[in-house]
This record gives sequence, C-alpha cells and structure tokens, in this order.
Amino acid sequence: MEINMSYEDAFKELRQIEADIQNETVSVDVLAEKIKRASELIALCQSKLTKTEAEVNKIISQMEQKPANG
Repeated sequence: MEINMSYEDAFKELRQIEADIQNETVSVDVLAEKIKRASELIALCQSKLTKTEAEVNKIISQMEQKPANG
C-alpha cells in the first residue's frame, strides 16, 4: 500500500471498490484481492483519522492553556 496516499485518494478508491462490488462488476477471481485492498484502505483511513484527531486535540489543549489577552 502507498504510505503517502492521501485520505481523499484512499477513500475514493475504497468507494470505487464498494461500487464495483455492489454493481457486481468484480469477478469471483479478483473478489478476494479487492476485499484485501479495501481492508488496507480502511486501515489507512482509520490511521489518518486517529492521527488527525490527536493533533487537533493537542492544538486545542495548547490553546486552552494560553492566557487570554484582553
């Protein structure tokens, strides 16, 4: 899997896999491969979301610790 793949690109590919499976355009021969790829993309998206949440929480925490100027 591409380590530097953006969240948007991963999500887009995941949605395409979902559409292919729902539309039954995925042959049985490649179904397992598509499911494996979807699993990898889900893990990548979850990782990016978790990292972003931690960064946002850190920023908010830092903002709350600074005295207000006023």
